[in-house]
Amino acid sequence: QFSDTGSRKEHVKITSESKPGFLERLSETSGGMLMGLVTFLLSFYLLFTNEGRALRTAKSLDEGLSLVIPLDSIHSVSQQNEGRLVHLAGTLSTSKPLFDPSYGLSIQAVKLKRNVEMYQWVEYEDSKEYEENGEIKKETKYSYNTEWKSEVVNSRNFDREIGHKNPSAMAVESFTAVSPNVQVGSFVLSKGLVDKIDDFKQLSLSNLEDPHADVTRGGDYFYHSENPRRPEVGDLRVSFFYAGLSGDDPHLGSADKVTVIARQQGDQLVPYHTKSGDVLQILYSGELSVEEVFQKEHESNTMKTWALRAAGWLAMFVGISLMTRIFYTLVDWFPVVRDLVNIGLKAFAFCVASSLSLLTISIGWLFYRPLWALLIGLLSVVPIVVAKSRVPPKKQQ
Repeated sequence: QFSDTGSRKEHVKITSESKPGFLERLSETSGGMLMGLVTFLLSFYLLFTNEGRALRTAKSLDEGLSLVIPLDSIHSVSQQNEGRLVHLAGTLSTSKPLFDPSYGLSIQAVKLKRNVEMYQWVEYEDSKEYEENGEIKKETKYSYNTEWKSEVVNSRNFDREIGHKNPSAMAVESFTAVSPNVQVGSFVLSKGLVDKIDDFKQLSLSNLEDPHADVTRGGDYFYHSENPRRPEVGDLRVSFFYAGLSGDDPHLGSADKVTVIARQQGDQLVPYHTKSGDVLQILYSGELSVEEVFQKEHESNTMKTWALRAAGWLAMFVGISLMTRIFYTLVDWFPVVRDLVNIGLKAFAFCVASSLSLLTISIGWLFYRPLWALLIGLLSVVPIVVAKSRVPPKKQQ
């Protein structure tokens, strides 16, 4: 079946295969059990190491807060602060502007990104399975649409390449230019600090002329197209983004201000190694006090810790579910029993994953905060106790 709805095209493919037998399903389940075991073991590693990382980071931040020295001036380098952790805030500056000669564009900034997109065919796939006449049938609807994409879409992998063929490469490449020398006052930022300047904003092209006869400016894009309003597959459009404005610009405003905490090494700002084993080199946009910077770092550490805890618990839940899937396979020909077993297995996986996750977290805290470790260890038995209390007691004989 084939239909053409404007620029979007669709077709449907139906494939069928015989319903797998009991031994085949059992074999697939055995493979899933092995994957579940690996996922289950990895969850312990993730949860345990995450607690050590979180506590180590928190201790490093507390150490940094107790040692950091706010600089009185950013325009002079004091030898008294050599090797010490310092705090400073000021405007970004670079030695020379960044250029893209191909499009006659320059800007005084820390980074300049050229983003190239090509008009291409994109395949979308929507599948559903159903059982019919003892066979499992899979109905897949393939739809094709033309869109601007930053990466080359390989049309050879399409279900139907005829009529949806894309070029194999772009005539113009994307790139990001970075200033070789970035300063705040008299201090030069390390590569690690420069990497943190990544708040990209799109550059307006309204004040620029068309760079070539075959390039047309439309809004904030340069088009390699005969008709930008009706692009064809293979046409290109180019946009530009900048981060860390390092000079006053009549159209973009004044230079960006940043706050930095790092180790002073001559006129360089480099990573500071804490006693806990972490590295401190912090950069935020705007002017922030020492307390505000470390508060943001603690909040970031907390968010990362909880995100990894959730990922560890989910990995454990999935691992247990896969390892216990064999019980579902053994009764999958009895619909009512199958549904009850499925609910029971999920409840079991939820309770065990919750308990083991809390227990692993408590072990991770054991050498750092024993009292908290004991409390979390006690909480780890709560899900099992609650689950056990839901089971009705055996009748008296």
